Amino acid sequence: MTDTTPGTGTVAGMEQRLPFDPYAYGFHEDPYPTYLRLRRESPVYYNAEMDFWALARHEDVRNGFRDTTRLSNSWGVSMDPSSYGPDAHKSMSFLAMDDPKHMRIRKLVSKGFTPRRVNELAGRITALTHQHWSKCLDKGEFDYIADFAGLLPMDVVSELLGVPEADRTHLRHQSDLLLHREEGVTDIPEAAIYAYIELHKYYSALIADRRKRPGEDLVSALISAEIDDDETGEKIKLTEDEIVGFMVLMVVAGNETTTKLLANALYWGWRNPDELAKPLADADAVPDWTEETLRYDNSTQMVLRRVVADADYGDFVIPEGHRVLLLVGSANRDEEVFGDDADTYTIGRDCSQALMSFGLGAHFCLGAHLARLESNIGLAEVVKSIRSVDIDIDNAVRVHSVNVRGFAELPVKVQVR
Repeated sequence: MTDTTPGTGTVAGMEQRLPFDPYAYGFHEDPYPTYLRLRRESPVYYNAEMDFWALARHEDVRNGFRDTTRLSNSWGVSMDPSSYGPDAHKSMSFLAMDDPKHMRIRKLVSKGFTPRRVNELAGRITALTHQHWSKCLDKGEFDYIADFAGLLPMDVVSELLGVPEADRTHLRHQSDLLLHREEGVTDIPEAAIYAYIELHKYYSALIADRRKRPGEDLVSALISAEIDDDETGEKIKLTEDEIVGFMVLMVVAGNETTTKLLANALYWGWRNPDELAKPLADADAVPDWTEETLRYDNSTQMVLRRVVADADYGDFVIPEGHRVLLLVGSANRDEEVFGDDADTYTIGRDCSQALMSFGLGAHFCLGAHLARLESNIGLAEVVKSIRSVDIDIDNAVRVHSVNVRGFAELPVKVQVR
């Protein structure tokens, strides 16, 4: 193995030879050339200036997801210094926990967030999709994010949690503030801190209301969920903070990422008209459209792990105490797995067994099924109702975030069938 003491050996100066700044606006605009260079030149990468490692190849990212012994979630999955630490679970729920605590919370949450509960939402998702999309069709020209892709996932999460319709715009705004970063800002901005406080206050009040008046919503189910303690046999329930943490996670993981998925699909379809022609001609191709978008330009680009025991990857040993990024966006474009055309957007490509978009193993995304369901229903409504779409790309605005990739504004014009 290579000497990996920072500042010595072959790790020295990697950031000069191959610049990679996850906060850079230019990187957010198009990260894939950087990923390609990383896979070819420095698949196990160390940036001494920002003090982080990164894994770029599919094999290493896959192994990183599965390596829960040496790579820990316990300090969170974001590089932001203020969110990276032992209290990360307060805003990231079980995503920022290791087993056995992670599995305990996940089991309790799963009692409420069941596949049956998600599948029962299909009718409501269809109705909400039609409600929002029909207004878009009436306009002809609109912002795909503000008028559709940003509304549908928030409505679905809100329906799950029992959030009144009048409060959803406010919560959506707080969710946006949690993610957005101004250029040059490498930590959580003040606006995001206040947004988290606002969400915590709102959901605490919602939980208090459900304790008094239980309903059929997910919050009520989380309050009543219980499992047997493996050691004592006693019943365990979620605490107030654990429920709030999961609800905040739902706003980001269950809302923002699906908003980006819906928009990324439309954008790449527009950029590749021969591919968009497939679902336009046959709505049965929509699930393939969703899957290729998840591979080609996934909402979640990277997640962080804390190294709790020296971990060997490639020719290097990443020392205990360091942090390492699993570059999901890079893994999904790896030519060794997806072929020489990995950088080509091809609807119908079979990549289900190799997709890294929802993670792997113990931390596989609990909301993967819901995200796919929303995308498939939403995009099917789109292609069934239009002949063509045009995007005003000069006025499109990207989200600037370390972990999440997508659009904040996407002006479009559609021709109705």
